[in-house]
Amino acid sequence: MSTTVRARDGVLSRLLHRRGTVVALVVLAVVALACVLALWLPLDGSTSHMDQRWAGPSAAHPLGTDDLGRDYLARVLAGGRISLFVGLTAAVASTVIGIVVGLAAGYFGGWVDELLMRLVDLLSAVPWMLLVIVASVFLQPGLGTIILIIGVLSWMPTARLVRAEALSARERTYVGYAGYIGENSVRIIVRHVLPAVVPTIIVVATATVSGAMMTESALSFLGLGIQAPLASWGSLLNTAQGSLAKAPLLAIVPGLLIAVTVFCVNVVGNGLRAVVTREGER
Repeated sequence: MSTTVRARDGVLSRLLHRRGTVVALVVLAVVALACVLALWLPLDGSTSHMDQRWAGPSAAHPLGTDDLGRDYLARVLAGGRISLFVGLTAAVASTVIGIVVGLAAGYFGGWVDELLMRLVDLLSAVPWMLLVIVASVFLQPGLGTIILIIGVLSWMPTARLVRAEALSARERTYVGYAGYIGENSVRIIVRHVLPAVVPTIIVVATATVSGAMMTESALSFLGLGIQAPLASWGSLLNTAQGSLAKAPLLAIVPGLLIAVTVFCVNVVGNGLRAVVTREGER
């Protein structure tokens, strides 16, 4: 069995022995599968039945209906698909940008580091949520816009953390030797520096997923995010704020799902970091 396969099996084995991480993974899997499989279930969240407005939970409508008589379970599951999709895709974009900038600044140093870090300082000087809100006002609201805004404007913390790890990694003997024998910079970064910052990237990426979901929820709650006819957990919260007295369940369910999902993503990230860091120390 190769070293890579043994290492992968060791990481998986230790991960499965972390009960909290496993529970969080199971919860995330259940939520994601429920949202995806709802596409093939006989659930209709788009048809209005005005004679069934504000209906309570029943066999026909497990979570009741909203202000337009639409099945709320179908709405919540459809909103979950949007929220999870935004969180994942925006986090991928943000993490990739942050990794590239952080690795370049940390490895090359000098004027490259100075230029990139001043850009990070400039973007970080403006309150991030204010920057996102201003950008969302000037751009056409929608799914693609919200992903672009979150992905492009949330990479600065990732860049800082990756840069710090890259600065440390480039001082290691094997990295210096790789440069001495003539390996090009890109190859050194990919083969030697990047693996050293993987534990940090894992935690930052998972934190970025939860941060992206929270940002999307906040923007949608303010009416600047996902627009009708699409719905997300944040936009469902926005819609439910006017009916808290009549139907508090309309706000409790999406709010609880946001909180549980974000918490589980963070637990998984911390578990992965602990496992990968321990593997790297062996």
